[in-house]
Amino acid sequence: MPISLKLSADWGIDSMDKLKLKWKIFIYLIGFCVLLLAILWIFQTIFLSDMYKLIRKREIEKAISLVGKNISSPDLQNILYELEMNKEITVKPTKEFAPPIRPVPPAPDKHNRGPETITKVHEYVLDDGSKISLTFYAMITPVDSTISTLQMQLLIITGIMVLLATMLAIIISKRISNPIEQINESAKALALGNYETKFHGKGYLEIKELSDTLNTAATELSKVERLRRELMANVSHDLRTPLALIYSYAEMMHDFPDEVTPEQSQIIMDETKRLTSLVNDMLDISLLESGASKLNKMNYNLTESLRKTIKRMNELVKNEGYNLDFEYSEDISILADEVKMTQVFYNLLLNAITHCGEDKTVIVRQIVKRNSVRIEVIDHGEGIEEGDLPYIWERYYKVDKKHKRPIMGTGLGLSIVKTVIEMHNGKYGVESEKGKGSVFWFEINFE
Repeated sequence: MPISLKLSADWGIDSMDKLKLKWKIFIYLIGFCVLLLAILWIFQTIFLSDMYKLIRKREIEKAISLVGKNISSPDLQNILYELEMNKEITVKPTKEFAPPIRPVPPAPDKHNRGPETITKVHEYVLDDGSKISLTFYAMITPVDSTISTLQMQLLIITGIMVLLATMLAIIISKRISNPIEQINESAKALALGNYETKFHGKGYLEIKELSDTLNTAATELSKVERLRRELMANVSHDLRTPLALIYSYAEMMHDFPDEVTPEQSQIIMDETKRLTSLVNDMLDISLLESGASKLNKMNYNLTESLRKTIKRMNELVKNEGYNLDFEYSEDISILADEVKMTQVFYNLLLNAITHCGEDKTVIVRQIVKRNSVRIEVIDHGEGIEEGDLPYIWERYYKVDKKHKRPIMGTGLGLSIVKTVIEMHNGKYGVESEKGKGSVFWFEINFE
């Protein structure tokens, strides 16, 4: 038993999963060819004699039926003659019945020439009510010589088929496996972090589609990795700057307590608030994306909520020259999570204020549709390049590639907007033209 297991392992019988694809294809094709040849050998040699006898028996049954249909026909003699000539079936009257018809003169004892004869006796009723019994003889020709001939032919055919199958298996296995092996090598490089690797698929549509899909995945992974690095750099920057200010002023207050001014204390308070906002925003994003934060939907007046938020924001930024306008035609109520929707609008306002143009004007527009309401936040700033539009909803994505500290907010607002609107099954987007400003919008159903 151990020897058997060892041989099985040595020959790979129980480890097909470890074989390369080209060898599997080769084995399957050769196995299929061998199976077909084995079936051909079995039926053409072992079962040939039995099948031949079965066919002869069926021919006698058909002859009995044919004679029965024409037993009173004047053409019966011709039919019997054709059976003798074409099917080698001899028909003779049975001795105990007087034959009313003239039998076909067969060759003397033709049915005894072979080593074996199939004999069938059948009784027929004539039109006048009399009966006749006919005996059908079918000679079984020996097939030994035929089998020997077939064996020789099959031996030659087997050799040719095995050779052709081997060549075909090698060609097919290489044409299928080579592109997959190349893709596999590229995938290994991708797994090691080489996002610049390229996948080249050829030969088959499915492999070409697979390579295109993997190329797209590699491109997206490269973008994600770049965004991850930018996120780490920008978060580090936004943490380091306020921490440095807090440490600097705290050290000054420690070394020169008599020279502390209200402005210095206010700076520490402002930077502490900014750090708190940054941490809260990062926590909000994590909770939203993980599904831990659930929606608390209720009917509320969206228009009134927007008015209050705009009023509070105006108070915060009016001293810096910013102006926020709200355009609407009627009050609208929606079924949504008021706290999270307010957070969405607040972040869009902060984004518009940070990037608005020299006029320092932000316009908020409410547009009522049939089953939904659309909120637009418009600024007249620098605008966004078309190629950057799909990525601005990512955390800390920068259109100018130079980290700009927001006037207000943390730089994570648009990512929060995206997540919350998707949780409400709403729509969101941006329309922007370089040098003319941007329109950020979201759309929520009434219910």
